[in-house]
Amino acid sequence: MNITHIEHLGIAVKSLEAAIPYYESVLGLKCYNIEEVADQKVKTAFFKVGQTKIELLEPTSPDSTIAKFIENRGEGIHHIAFAVPDTNEALNELASKEVRLIDKAARPGAENLMIGFAHPKATGGVLTEFCCPK
Repeated sequence: MNITHIEHLGIAVKSLEAAIPYYESVLGLKCYNIEEVADQKVKTAFFKVGQTKIELLEPTSPDSTIAKFIENRGEGIHHIAFAVPDTNEALNELASKEVRLIDKAARPGAENLMIGFAHPKATGGVLTEFCCPK
């Protein structure tokens, strides 16, 4: 697999409005994009740290996966995302190695990326995303 870098770290938060000031005022980062991904029932906010991004994830519905994550585990790191040249190729390679997947094919995500997830039960407990530009 050709992973080029860590694309982002996803952090589940109850409220972007409450979370963003920490990243801006305390850490000195700048939120450069806020975007809603309606089909995933999430609103995102992005910060850059070198080549890597921090993605804050706020649920927009009580039945979203982020809302369920926060209910079960509290706010905190939700996933790690690796940049790959082709998300479908990465998912196919994982499937060929019998890695359990959440997504069998890439789907649209925030920031104009195509994304796909491997199941945390197959990745040492870490929800792992693979992504590439559309």
